Amino acid sequence: MPLLFVDHSENRDSEMPLRTWRATSFALLATIGSALVAASALSAPPEGLRALDGEWVYVEDRTEGRPIEKQTPSTGPRVRLRVEKDAVILVRSDGEIRMALDGSPTDVVRPFGTSRYRGEWKDGAYVYESVPVREGDTVPRGLIRWKLRVTADGLLASVTINPPTGTESVSLFRHPKDIALPTPARAAVGDLAWLAGAWVGKRGAAGTTLIEERWSPPLGGAMLAVARTVSRGKLAAFEYLRIVERDGGLIYVAQPGGRMPTEFVLTELGKTRAVFENPRHDFPQRIVYELSAEGRLSASIGFARGGVPQRFEFTREGSQ
Repeated sequence: MPLLFVDHSENRDSEMPLRTWRATSFALLATIGSALVAASALSAPPEGLRALDGEWVYVEDRTEGRPIEKQTPSTGPRVRLRVEKDAVILVRSDGEIRMALDGSPTDVVRPFGTSRYRGEWKDGAYVYESVPVREGDTVPRGLIRWKLRVTADGLLASVTINPPTGTESVSLFRHPKDIALPTPARAAVGDLAWLAGAWVGKRGAAGTTLIEERWSPPLGGAMLAVARTVSRGKLAAFEYLRIVERDGGLIYVAQPGGRMPTEFVLTELGKTRAVFENPRHDFPQRIVYELSAEGRLSASIGFARGGVPQRFEFTREGSQ
């Protein structure tokens, strides 16, 4: 069967360039793949930087040697960060500040002036600075440096005013879901009957700010209230309040300005004293009502740990 015989001697020589081309192609593809992986690694933010993403709530002041009455957050009581491929975005109530990872500056214009922000990932922490932009300045004045580092205990935020010789404060923040809730105290709404009534007071050096809280008597497992602040004859703020029974305890529900409700759980109860707490809220985290033997009501708001609470003093309407 001679017709079925094919001589491949000529094709053997042609296979050598083909094999060489294949080997070269594979090597080239491997090189390109490695380059793409390396480029992707360079463009992606470090793992520690990505851990900054999200919402953080103040837990405690960790500034060395600071007395408890002076303990406050190093930044605001809530920090919101969004980490993108090429930037860290600081989310604030007055807008967002985007700081590029390549260290280029960002100028933020506000009614009171312009501030220049610049940030970088350095030694396992995100460090960013802000400084006012003033014409003719040769030496930066008013420099503030933040250092944010995620640890097993939460986010450590240090703030230094006029580094390197200025004062530094350090605070611990955690994601709200990682903050333990307090143990509720057992109570019924009737235990707070002493809070019922119309309470009025004044604030300010000249007493030009009027404050009031009007609490209904306990009924149907709840007490309802409306609060109002009037400054120089004009409404400055209002708030809807209620205390409700839930699971054998009491919940204090606050809606400043009629906004979405925030809940605080009753943790301590005396004959004329009640403490409500929510450590997952930015501020306040602790609300205290107390009736004195003379019939005056005091209300205070503050952090769960440390600091000096803001205090409001009331008398019953018509008793002055």
